[in-house]
Amino acid sequence: MEQRIGSSSQPLEGAGFDPAFIPGLTSPASAAKAEEDGPEKEPEVADVEETEAAAAESEKAEEASPAEQEEETETDGPVFEASDRRAKMVADHRGVHMSLDDQECEFRWDEIGAVETETARFGKRYTVTVHTPDRRWYPIEIEAPARSHFKEWDEQLDAVLDAYFEEEEDAG
Repeated sequence: MEQRIGSSSQPLEGAGFDPAFIPGLTSPASAAKAEEDGPEKEPEVADVEETEAAAAESEKAEEASPAEQEEETETDGPVFEASDRRAKMVADHRGVHMSLDDQECEFRWDEIGAVETETARFGKRYTVTVHTPDRRWYPIEIEAPARSHFKEWDEQLDAVLDAYFEEEEDAG
C-alpha cells in the first residue's frame, strides 16, 4: 500500500487565498503566476506611439493653460481671500479653493450646496464650511490677525457668494 508523506490537502486557491479573486472573472493567483513566469516582452510599437502622443497632448495642454489663466484673471468681480500660516481659502468666479498644509481641495460653484461661516466666541478662529449636495461638508479654520477681520471677511465672502453662487442657482 502506498502512503504519502505530508499533507494530502491541496493548496488554497481562490478567495481563501487571494481576496481579489472573483470566480469566473479572475484566475487563481497560482495560475496567473505561472503565465507571468515567461520572458518579458518588448513593448510594441503601437504602445510607444500612444505614450508619445499622450505626452505631446499634455505639453499642448500645459502651453494652453497660461493663456486660459490670463483669460480667467481678466474677469472682474469680487474675490474673497483669507489665509494664515497653515490655511488658505480663495473664493472667486471659478469656485472655492481651500488648502491646509499640503492638502488642497477645489469646488466649482455647481458642486456647492451651501457655504457656512462661524466665528469662535473667544479667540481669533474663523471657520468656513463648504457643504456639498451629497451631504458632505468640508470645514477650514483660519486664524485672523485680529477679531476685527471677521466682519471684513464676512462682507467679502457675502459679496462673492451673491455674485457667483446665486447666478449658478438661477441659471440651473
